[in-house]
Amino acid sequence: MSRDFDALADLIREHLREIPDYPEEGVLFRDITPLLADGSAFSEVIRAIAAHYRGAVDAVAGLESRGFILAAPLAIELGVGMITMRKAGKLPPPVIGIDYALEYGTARLEVRPDTIHEGQRVLIIDDVLATGGTARAAVDLVEQSGGSVTGLVMLMELLGLEGRSKLEGYEVETMLAY
Repeated sequence: MSRDFDALADLIREHLREIPDYPEEGVLFRDITPLLADGSAFSEVIRAIAAHYRGAVDAVAGLESRGFILAAPLAIELGVGMITMRKAGKLPPPVIGIDYALEYGTARLEVRPDTIHEGQRVLIIDDVLATGGTARAAVDLVEQSGGSVTGLVMLMELLGLEGRSKLEGYEVETMLAY
């Protein structure tokens, strides 16, 4: 975690709601909706992330779906565009997509190729880094579209799932690690 983000860990932790056995038994779900509902806290998180990346990015790519909630205000704060990376079949054609492995099965992430421009510096954002499959697919889509990945930023990281290992060579910032 960057020193820029150290102070955010407590703020985010204070605004998480933990739900045991959701969405299935044995999982502890960390809900960010209390953070989003607190305008002051949410603004502070967005401003801190923006301060870290100001001048270094040309666009912010939000990953479906909670990444959209973070990407939109961040893009506005930075004065750059927002790119939506969606699950398969959610965007009108033409799209490019990447299939990636889940714990049980596969999924697909898609983007409209005209939303990323050659040489564009893209910051990828989502709420959680877990297995790294979605984040890796996003990296591959940015690069396949001609952009370059400036970094990835996530509010939380689930260390036991080793998602960061799929992102070697990229700057990955998280505020909380579990």
